[in-house]
Amino acid sequence: MKKLFLLIVLGVLSLTANAQTRFGYFSFDNVLKSMPDYVMAQRSIDDLRQKYDAEMKRAEDEFNSKYEEFLDVQKDLVPAILRKRQAELQEMMQKNINFKNESQRLLKQAEADAFAPVKNKLYNALTKVGQAQGYAFILNTDGDACPYVNPEMGEDATELIKEALN
Repeated sequence: MKKLFLLIVLGVLSLTANAQTRFGYFSFDNVLKSMPDYVMAQRSIDDLRQKYDAEMKRAEDEFNSKYEEFLDVQKDLVPAILRKRQAELQEMMQKNINFKNESQRLLKQAEADAFAPVKNKLYNALTKVGQAQGYAFILNTDGDACPYVNPEMGEDATELIKEALN
């Protein structure tokens, strides 16, 4: 009886070991960047970035102009006025640094907000394709995370995912 049970267990284990799990793989960046929603979101972020860059350039030019003016007249200034002008320049420089940091934070937040619905749409398409194809999982091949995939065990799901997005 024990031998029969052991034989059955070994038979089931060997069948389970030979069963192959189907999986898909794709390039997340490739599919994401091919989406029309991504292009629109990227354009919006680029426009916002240009506005922040233009304001930074304007503030930098204004600071440079005042600093050059200060350098030209500093020899003729009395100590009290010299300190006042130095303080004004330091304050202006600090405001520019604060604006730059705040604009970078706001730009990063705007980027996250703009791309969140696009990524959610892609994740939903991944779920649909994974379920429809019977995949156990879908690998993201970006960043050399998966440098080799045996084509007999996994299949490129890129086109299926792109179709699911349309």
